Amino acid sequence: MPPGKPAKREDEYIRHGVRALLASFVVPTGHLVWNLGQTRTSADWAAHLAHVGHQLPTMLRDDWGVDNLNTHWSREVCRLVAQWCAVPSLPQTLPRGVQRRAFLSDPTHQHVCHFTPTHGSWLNQVEWWFRVLARRFLTRGDFDSAHDFATRLWDSLEGSNTPHAHPYRWTSTGQPWVRATPFSQTRRQQCQGRAWFRPRPQRFERAFYPPRPSKRSAPLLVANL
Repeated sequence: MPPGKPAKREDEYIRHGVRALLASFVVPTGHLVWNLGQTRTSADWAAHLAHVGHQLPTMLRDDWGVDNLNTHWSREVCRLVAQWCAVPSLPQTLPRGVQRRAFLSDPTHQHVCHFTPTHGSWLNQVEWWFRVLARRFLTRGDFDSAHDFATRLWDSLEGSNTPHAHPYRWTSTGQPWVRATPFSQTRRQQCQGRAWFRPRPQRFERAFYPPRPSKRSAPLLVANL
């Protein structure tokens, strides 16, 4: 890929197998604890949680941020958390997923699971790490076999976890992410005559679709301080 030339990739490839990476991101330090296998069942996830608990034995309280995948609130996970928290195992009294999620989210337990809302997986910081992994390792990767992929991935994780581990810093100010212009009003639509409303937004549009903080005027920003 010389400078000034677009990148080229072949659309044909040979699939040699599948590897499942289960990872947990330690938020205060930025270190990663992972398990690499061929499946990602509920038993695999419970084994991964046990592996993470073994790697962090001095933690007085563990808060797990997970998404809504069904393997994250299975009976195996409930049985493991009950064993950790010295709670009687309840294999038959939690038949429904809602009950198991409520049991795992109990704040009185030593291990508490916090499930991200729907379409809110970006709140989980391990997703940011997966994006970095995909950009640095998977985007232009060329692997001859599943064993070659697992070996190179393991070396990459070992190399990046020790010297380059760092916690992520939240940059969001808490302001709602809204459009800077009301509805679909754009300059192209105005030029083509498809903007059916006037350039100045109406009162209800200004109330429900306020401009972003960077688009607000200086007096308004001073008044909000």
